[in-house]
Amino acid sequence: MTGVVGIILSLLLLIYLAYRDVSVLVLAPICALLAVVMDGQHPVLAAYTQIFMVSVGQFIADYFPMFLLGALFGKLMEDSGSAAKIAEVIVGLVGVRNSILAIVLSCAVLTYGGVSLFVVVFAVFPLARTLFRKADIPRRLIPATIGLGSFTFTMTALPGSVQIQNQIPTQFFRTTSFAAPGLGCLGGLVMFSLGMLWLNHRATVAMRNGEGFGPVLPMDEVAAEHSTTAGKVLPSAWAAFAPLVCVIILSFVFSQFLIPRWDGSFLSQDVYGKTVLGKVVNSWATILALSAALLLSAALHYRSTEKLKSSLATGARSSLMPVFNTACEFGYGSTIKSLAGFSAVQTFVTGIAPGNPLISEAIAVNALAAITGSASGGLSIALKALGETYLQRGTAAGISPELLHRVASMSCGCLDSLPHNGALITLLLICGVTHRQGYRDVGMVTVLIPLSATAVVIVLGTLFGSF
Repeated sequence: MTGVVGIILSLLLLIYLAYRDVSVLVLAPICALLAVVMDGQHPVLAAYTQIFMVSVGQFIADYFPMFLLGALFGKLMEDSGSAAKIAEVIVGLVGVRNSILAIVLSCAVLTYGGVSLFVVVFAVFPLARTLFRKADIPRRLIPATIGLGSFTFTMTALPGSVQIQNQIPTQFFRTTSFAAPGLGCLGGLVMFSLGMLWLNHRATVAMRNGEGFGPVLPMDEVAAEHSTTAGKVLPSAWAAFAPLVCVIILSFVFSQFLIPRWDGSFLSQDVYGKTVLGKVVNSWATILALSAALLLSAALHYRSTEKLKSSLATGARSSLMPVFNTACEFGYGSTIKSLAGFSAVQTFVTGIAPGNPLISEAIAVNALAAITGSASGGLSIALKALGETYLQRGTAAGISPELLHRVASMSCGCLDSLPHNGALITLLLICGVTHRQGYRDVGMVTVLIPLSATAVVIVLGTLFGSF
């Protein structure tokens, strides 16, 4: 009982201090060791060096290439003006009158193509601010609009997304990022449709009440300073879209056709970790696709070696904090998993809806994503602790690993966006909107609507299986 209380206290402390903007690098080991002390099963130093830090290292070994290559690709897309050009093209297609749709689609194209969420926020906000001012739509709706396009369907639902939230389940279920494509597309359509209905309704109500964009804030000038494309001639549309198309097509070709045909028997050797090709196929496909897109982007947009070196250096540095933050959250979860008290928690969670592991999986992933305030962190912790259990139960119940993958990925993108989420706090700061002003709409499009979409996928998957 003391062990369970220790776990709960450490989780509450993690939520509270994360909301107070305490660094996860400091917070995660302290909270983990608090639970260790109260559990009394492990020596504290041994738990820190042999469980927490080993798990941190393992996460970095498994996922750092994706974090690094994604950050590099995003920075090249930003500095070359490709991100701004893509947004400009989409605005031209849908029109300024459809400002909300234009911003959502701009964010969706960029994130689905592999640009990191933080880069998208910085790249798209100046355009959103301009469009919303012209259309006289309240500023407080900008975070929700960017959130819908960046933090929802392209991050977790659409098949083939190279965002880390769609990559993590492949390690546990031996699937690819294209798992359950039909259900993923349906779930994404639910998120997009309901999100657009909500945002357009809120804009209409604001217009009816005479609420306009509001005053220009000092934060607008700060955002302008972050823009590296201000005053520059943007590339052509085909040159801007080419690297994104390259990522999507090559990721599909490598994961579905080329790499599965390779002879992976050598992976069973000790030096390669005694693994199998199915466990690494998606990682390899993503690495190759992003590497090819980086080369293409550099060839199309960079004539100066110095500018290329500068963009690569900045992109590489920007990958470090996200990967270490998430790795520390993963280390926290691994430490909690090793405690005696966790067995009681595991028994409770896996006992929910024993006949349908999809429901239990969705609850577990959502709970841990909410606790950590991180989609990738919560997903990693949940699958590290319970992934094998859900795979076994799913197999016994006739549920395919692809369906388990899609439900896990979609579930991590729901309750992660509670008010203490780091990405959400950054988004609100960039937009110059407070939690009181903007979270009602952000919460609707990034929490409640994704929960509804996940429920739809669970029901359809239970009735018709994976497709």
